Amino acid sequence: MPTQKLKDFLDTNNVKYVILSHSKAYTAHEIAASAHIPAKELAKIVMVKVDGKMVMTVLPSSHRIDLVQLKDALKAKTVELATENEFKDMFPGCSLGAMPPFGNLYGVDVLVAQRLTEDKEIAFNAGTHTELIKLAYKDFEKLVKPKLLKFT
Repeated sequence: MPTQKLKDFLDTNNVKYVILSHSKAYTAHEIAASAHIPAKELAKIVMVKVDGKMVMTVLPSSHRIDLVQLKDALKAKTVELATENEFKDMFPGCSLGAMPPFGNLYGVDVLVAQRLTEDKEIAFNAGTHTELIKLAYKDFEKLVKPKLLKFT
């Protein structure tokens, strides 16, 4: 079951979405294969620290984050990958590493890779390692209001 917080948020905002169940998987590659979704349509989360502040980045699972490009785009002094230990308690109700890209529900800024906006629909972890939610990218953008940048 997706996190209740996310499900309630989507339902309250009348967003159409589909819940996809798949066998337990932890890496983006395994998830895409298990759910039969093209890797470019599966959004993955990479948590980073920007000048010491925790930030959620969202990018296609087929891409890699470019920390130098992200640092330049943000005009930040430092950008580094966050460890799971640093964000493990920030997403209550979510399995570690399976948080949805709705940082706004958890008080976390969200940055989206420009490339992700090219897909009509995106799928992402729904708070567990066995379920995804698929919805229109435009609905995601409307609800989250992420900052769009090139960092992949």
